[in-house]
Amino acid sequence: MVDKEKTLSLSEAIEVLKKCPPVKFDQSVDLALVTGVDSRKSDQQIRGTVALPNGTGRSVRILVFARGDKLKEALEAGADFAGNDDLIEKVKGGWTDYDAVISTPDMMRDVGKLGKVLGPRGLMPTPKAGTVAADVAKAVKEVKAGKVEFKSDKSGVVHNMVGKLSFATDKLVENINALLLAISRAKPPTSKGQYLKSLVLSSTMGPGIKVDLQSITGEPG
Repeated sequence: MVDKEKTLSLSEAIEVLKKCPPVKFDQSVDLALVTGVDSRKSDQQIRGTVALPNGTGRSVRILVFARGDKLKEALEAGADFAGNDDLIEKVKGGWTDYDAVISTPDMMRDVGKLGKVLGPRGLMPTPKAGTVAADVAKAVKEVKAGKVEFKSDKSGVVHNMVGKLSFATDKLVENINALLLAISRAKPPTSKGQYLKSLVLSSTMGPGIKVDLQSITGEPG
């Protein structure tokens, strides 16, 4: 079904993934975008957030660190867990039953001590990702609605989940286009040469399929 040398349009790639042998769960659709940044340089890191128009299809368990009235606001907005000193101790003990972490600015001095637990999972709250926020209700609602963070790894590759295989093809295309636009806008000013190089789309148990990047962004890839 897959010609490894051939590049397909986004829609064609998604249709191939949908035709692969079914499994017993709703697979995630993942994007791997190779960029031309020199990730060894601190001023060439790609990082940002984007609200996927059709969400991720994944139920996100959110942990909020806050005090006072902010706790109630977070829970009313849909946070699964909200607390302060008690939850900090619980996380220090190795608790990891959550998918996203949000903190109010005043809690970050204490939350910053959780780096050994949150850091390796990419869950440490940061202002740039919108997960350090005074308006915790807004931050919680955005994450629940499909706001995702993207960043380049040490090889300059951006990996992101863009939805579920059960999504209609046009919904996945909309999500991918939104992510690619956000990554394009996040191009480091010091990055030289070709920025977006190649794109591969895959499902959890499916093959990686090369996508014609030029047909989406106008850039050769």
